[in-house]
Amino acid sequence: MPSEVVKLETTIKGYSADVTIMDGTMLSIRPVLPEDMNMLSDFIRRTSRQSLRLRFFGSYQSPEENSFYLSPDASTGYALLAMRKGVVVGHAAFYYTDKEKKTAEVSVLVGDDFRERGIGTALLQLLSEIGSNAGVEEFTLAMLPENIAMINVVTTLGFPFKTDISPGSIIMSFPTSLSDSVIQKFDQRDAIATKASIKSFLEPRSVAVIGASKRRGSIGWQLFRNIIEGEYTGIAYPINPDAVSIQSVQSFKSVLDCPGPVDLAFIVVPARFVIQVADECGRKGVHSLVVISSGFSEMSGDQGTKMQEDLLNTCRKYGMRLIGPNCMGIVSTEQSVRLNGQFAPFKPREGNLSFLSQSGALGIAVIQELNSLGLGLSSFVSVGNKADISGNDLIQYWEDDSKTDVVLMYLESFGNPRKFSRIARRVSQKKPIIVVKSGRTVSGSRAAKSHTGAMVSASDITVDALLSQSGIIRAQSLRELFDFASILSTQPLPQGNGVGIITNAGGAGILAADACEASGLKVIEFSESVQDELGKMLPSIASLKNPVDMTAGATADDYYKAIMTACKEPGVHSLIVLFVPPIEINAEDVGKRILDAVRDLKGRVTLVSVFLASTGLPEMLSADNLKIPSFKFPEEAARALARAFEYSRWRKEPKGTFVHSRNSRFGEAASIVAAVMGRGEEWLSLEETIRLLSIYGVDFLKTEFASSPEAASSKAATFGQKVVLKVDSKTVLHKTDVGGVKLDLESTEVFSEAVKMKGSVEALGHKVDGFTLQAMAEPGLEMFVGVTHDPDFGPIIACGYGGTYVEAMKDISVRITPLTDMDADSMLKSLRTYTILKGYRGEKPYDTGALTRLILAVNSIVEDIPEIQELDLNPVIVRNQGITTVDARIRVGKNRPEVPEGAKRITPIENTDRQSGN
Repeated sequence: MPSEVVKLETTIKGYSADVTIMDGTMLSIRPVLPEDMNMLSDFIRRTSRQSLRLRFFGSYQSPEENSFYLSPDASTGYALLAMRKGVVVGHAAFYYTDKEKKTAEVSVLVGDDFRERGIGTALLQLLSEIGSNAGVEEFTLAMLPENIAMINVVTTLGFPFKTDISPGSIIMSFPTSLSDSVIQKFDQRDAIATKASIKSFLEPRSVAVIGASKRRGSIGWQLFRNIIEGEYTGIAYPINPDAVSIQSVQSFKSVLDCPGPVDLAFIVVPARFVIQVADECGRKGVHSLVVISSGFSEMSGDQGTKMQEDLLNTCRKYGMRLIGPNCMGIVSTEQSVRLNGQFAPFKPREGNLSFLSQSGALGIAVIQELNSLGLGLSSFVSVGNKADISGNDLIQYWEDDSKTDVVLMYLESFGNPRKFSRIARRVSQKKPIIVVKSGRTVSGSRAAKSHTGAMVSASDITVDALLSQSGIIRAQSLRELFDFASILSTQPLPQGNGVGIITNAGGAGILAADACEASGLKVIEFSESVQDELGKMLPSIASLKNPVDMTAGATADDYYKAIMTACKEPGVHSLIVLFVPPIEINAEDVGKRILDAVRDLKGRVTLVSVFLASTGLPEMLSADNLKIPSFKFPEEAARALARAFEYSRWRKEPKGTFVHSRNSRFGEAASIVAAVMGRGEEWLSLEETIRLLSIYGVDFLKTEFASSPEAASSKAATFGQKVVLKVDSKTVLHKTDVGGVKLDLESTEVFSEAVKMKGSVEALGHKVDGFTLQAMAEPGLEMFVGVTHDPDFGPIIACGYGGTYVEAMKDISVRITPLTDMDADSMLKSLRTYTILKGYRGEKPYDTGALTRLILAVNSIVEDIPEIQELDLNPVIVRNQGITTVDARIRVGKNRPEVPEGAKRITPIENTDRQSGN
């Protein structure tokens, strides 16, 4: 609590505080006592009906009948009085709303003569402190839309709150602590708890396989065999009610019969028995379950979904964590564990990759391919239906896992994309995450009504935005996943984009150079000194520039010398070494000398090899903890090297700061939206849109509204310049499509044009509500800034080339909120239009700073008001100095309730999307 605002004193009856309010006078805040009812009744009688209506939603009767709300007992809540000179001037209380007393509804009432003096703020501050100390984690505050004063009280406190706007009400939710550090501490606690829960899966001291089978080839048989043959270091119990032993290991009829504790249970029984078995595991004290069994939410119909919910509830009842159901299992190659808990008939290599797969069958194929490439796993998890444990949990575990250097993920969906982005952004600073993402649908584009919604929903750029903002490397295919992993798991990160190329075949070198340039790498021209040194060791017909063509007669020693010499060039950060096998040169000898060079370079450069017609990591390229990735073709090597450089560059770049803070006039903005929703409408009128935008400092072109052609003519005369006439109609989405825009009109022309416009638009079946008149905008570059609300990703901000041809040009950059200042800047720099914005062929640059500020203003709008479904500012005229928004549309509506992965309870601070980027 800020000491200069409230000084807390603990008394024998509870909390009290002496408060200096804004007029400089003192008042006392203390708990409500039973003997205070007469003073409270007097306070209520002195309070206006309007104030009581705002406080009690119009349902207030009398102090006696509302004693619960005025003076709750300790079992139901807590109440405070604000006293000045022995008279009650304010009242605040909270009332528990759940059995665990973790959430509570809060209310505040200040006397009419004492408003706007900080009394409500002081009451809410102290009540939050009391609630926090009592274990309350979240407050909710329900208000009528016109209660702007109360909304503003909450906004001044700095809580990371969220709002739920409904017709006739606004509900604000916020944690009881005022400190920003609490959110960081929550994230830390969440990460610690998550890592501990994953540890019981990947580092178990004992496991049980429930459904272990004597039938060779069955899943239960193969799973238990893998655990035994993999030399699991703990105790393994096979569970089968019809067997005495399985694979020479004593079997038990139930997990309850196991003689020792069980950390982890694999469940491989028919779906109808899974919940019964899970309950037995809970009674046994099992920590974690891996449910291999299928027949849950992946099946069509409601029965499987209901069974999965019952399974999860059973796990919650006993505090167990769950992987699956419908998964292929888990693997930990850590030598102290050696758990091969999956049912494919092979054993993964030990290595430094950790892999999550949402597809079991695909996971099997990936592990087999990694084995063939000579790449090993530290751990593998098939998450199946992701009922509980998800990617968010696993990457937090792998974040500080010393055995994991690279995280691989195959994803079909994101359970909580905002939280995923926040965690991945942190983890990517430490180690690379490579993702293959499939299953992004374009069906959402059919429901999008704005330019922004149509362009964003009809593409995969939302996924790209999420991954790139988080520093995640996206692979477009499994082949790329392997390519990227082979570099990032074996080589140091490139410290720049300069590349040297060494080959024994000129054609291969040229292909490599072209591929590097196409991928954004720079093929460095070697200095004279480097070329001279190369010339002394290579044949006279060799090409000494870059690429270096040593010719077909190059020996293994020539490779070593050329590599060491090329690395003397300061601009070389990476090397691509190509070998086309001639008859007389032994590829194994070449590989060994390349490995010698890497050993002697001691990590100074990133080196990849291309042994044409050979894929993987040949044994001669691996020794003494050194590994050199090898590719079949130079294009693959260049592409993978470029992605490694991009990731390296991302880690070095400043990440910026989240600049959003709640607008001081947020209450006005929320009231505008609530009023529109209260009318049962979706679209704000242009007048309401301009009012809302002005609250956030968006500069809009001078605009007037008229209800008829006569009124339009009269308004046009006040402009003193030529005007633009636009039709107003709730059923017209794009005015130019129906002839609803006329430019460059004299005021004397407005009446006749308005009459014509009204007739033509109505002839197309639209109702004309009136007209909008605007001043002719000063010339400039037309851009757009917009928002669409993705049902999975939340608000998506887009910017790009604007005007009538916005959808045709499709020059668009997208980010997922919340934005940092660097995100807004990078959005502009990624556009093709940026070449024009920064000044093309000697032209003056446009005001990109003003455009960046507009993007951040839009970010603040949608962070404050998540009910905004679509927002279009188009066109935005950008000039050499300043910008002006010419037209805008805003659509509002209720969002789909956010359901956390596995229906896990979201704690209040975790769910503060608007501040933390969850």
